[in-house]
Amino acid sequence: MVQNWSIGIYEGPSPLRLGPAEGAGNPVLTRADVHDLDAAFVADPFTLRVGDRSHMFFEIYDRTTGTGRIGHAHSADHRTWTYNAVVLAEDFHLSYPFVFTHGGRYYLIPETRRTGQVRLYTTDTFPTGWRLAAILLHRPLADPTPIHYDGRWWMYACGPHNHDHLHLFHADTLLGPWVEHPASPVIAGDPGKARPAGRPVVWNDRLVRYAQDCRGGYGMGVRAFTVTALTPQHHCEAPIPVDPFGQAARHAWNRAGMHHIDPIRLGETWLACVDGWSTP
Repeated sequence: MVQNWSIGIYEGPSPLRLGPAEGAGNPVLTRADVHDLDAAFVADPFTLRVGDRSHMFFEIYDRTTGTGRIGHAHSADHRTWTYNAVVLAEDFHLSYPFVFTHGGRYYLIPETRRTGQVRLYTTDTFPTGWRLAAILLHRPLADPTPIHYDGRWWMYACGPHNHDHLHLFHADTLLGPWVEHPASPVIAGDPGKARPAGRPVVWNDRLVRYAQDCRGGYGMGVRAFTVTALTPQHHCEAPIPVDPFGQAARHAWNRAGMHHIDPIRLGETWLACVDGWSTP
């Protein structure tokens, strides 16, 4: 089955109540917007708000090379987006470009599992000019998802096969050393909640983690979980029983499924870039 992945924008009063954003004209980015390579699809969007402009980084699957590249788009209102260009390309596959700031610097951790590494990139000329800053782990991990929480760095990542094992690492500083949590893998043998699905958020003093629901196949949906314990010795979480999106959020462009969300708060509103797919 051909999966036609695109990117859209959701909004709502919380990161657990989101639907298509008014005025966004979803999907806001498709393969047709990419003008500097032959794109098969776009997916895995992450955003940063810098000043009065939003910056989106996302996977572009290059049909010519059969590998993922990292693209960039920008927006003034987080609803209407303009594609810029590919901003990071390697001789191996890149996806899931987790972009963030720390200590006044910009960082990017894309998925690079085919290298057997988790790689950290930085730049002095944001949003372009990305260069390798450090290798954080020598493990073939999918969708590495860092978060600085309760004074410590944590990183969730999926095992390299079957979307059913979730590993957890922690470190005193971003550059490490990173060590695996004694409870890791914190999920084993469950494709319904193991693979990360975007940026964790803190909501009502609780950490919310998003996971891909792969029980019916890859890219079928996103679920939310509350992390109830996160220390160097313990990890525990519970599913949030409310569907963050609801069936009403499914429109033509993402009627078949989705597997990613990156929510940010702008004023009293939560806006999220998401991906989704349909069949041609």
